[in-house]
Amino acid sequence: MMSLTLLKEPAFAGHPQRAWSPWREAKFTEDWGSRRNWVTWDGKPNFDHLLQKFGEAVVPVANCDVKEYNSNPKQQLPFKEYVNYWKEYIKNGYRSSRGCLYLKDWHLSRAFPEQDVYTTPVYFSSDWLNEYWDAIAVDDYRFVYMGPKGSWTPFHADVFRSYSWSANICGRKKWLLYPAGQEEYLKDRHGNLPFDVTAPSLQDRSVYPRYNQSQPPVEIVQEAGEIVFIPSGWHHQVYNLEDTISINHNWVNGCNVAIMWCFLQDELAAVQREINEWKDPMDDWHLQCQLIMKSCTGIDYKEFYNFLKVIAENRISVLENGLDDEASAKNTPKAAISTLGMLHAVFDLKRTVKVLTSLSANEDFKKLDLTSLSPPPEALLHHLKAAIDTALL
Repeated sequence: MMSLTLLKEPAFAGHPQRAWSPWREAKFTEDWGSRRNWVTWDGKPNFDHLLQKFGEAVVPVANCDVKEYNSNPKQQLPFKEYVNYWKEYIKNGYRSSRGCLYLKDWHLSRAFPEQDVYTTPVYFSSDWLNEYWDAIAVDDYRFVYMGPKGSWTPFHADVFRSYSWSANICGRKKWLLYPAGQEEYLKDRHGNLPFDVTAPSLQDRSVYPRYNQSQPPVEIVQEAGEIVFIPSGWHHQVYNLEDTISINHNWVNGCNVAIMWCFLQDELAAVQREINEWKDPMDDWHLQCQLIMKSCTGIDYKEFYNFLKVIAENRISVLENGLDDEASAKNTPKAAISTLGMLHAVFDLKRTVKVLTSLSANEDFKKLDLTSLSPPPEALLHHLKAAIDTALL
């Protein structure tokens, strides 16, 4: 069993090879509104309070008893219906003809921005994914999970190979984690990852020929109030050992944006292999590959450029113009950048230059119609380098 280091003091949360957690200090979550109000005196979900605040919401719910491709099928349910189901599920000894239902990936913060739910720990405040998607007002990667004892999430790695952090509001979770690269030993003879890494079928060498070369997973039991940090590319499987509520962010920053860019290149290459036979007869084959990749991953190369542009321009603005007192008091990306400091902004710009240079030189990117990009990649790179040079004078 691989040991974990507990984070006892501020540390650089961008280290790509190390998992920190759980954090034993309750101070990180003890003042959150959700920890105060969503939990009963005996540590259970406070259904009455939750119904009062969110009863009319519609939420995504997965059936943990059913496999659909490599995940569980989801449906949209009224929150009050889900809570009624959960109460009955508990009353019936954690059994139901409807199966084990798990409320997952609920964008509660976006739907209820006025609610005092939690504060992002400063260690995770350099969060480019949510900074970008907030800027374009389309999506976010902040989620609430709620589920009964026995609900679980199948084996996976996080979107864009991002980091993630997950805080338990109440209840306990068990995590099984494999360091990046170990997943290769868990693939079957067709190259597919398992749905459940605890399934006996993984012992069948005719199906999973390299399983015996894999390391045992890192196992964590996460208690109420604790936060788990998952590094980029670490595949994991998670169980709720009790009735549990948790908050999760997926996030990218200057430390793992290059991993995100490598992931996107791998995804495009996989799409190109799948439809290679159509390359000659299809005039817009390269564009179709981008469209397919975006439908599978949520982003294509041109949006990745815009992602880098928004991140870069926010930091250039802070470096060139500073931040007035009114802006500093607001919960904005620029205020977060200012809090982290000017050297952090320069660090972010340097990492952006490195990835943007690679993107601009990429042959698949150059085959796209780039006239809609403003500013053009070369101009943005020039501006970035000039801002770095000026900041370091």
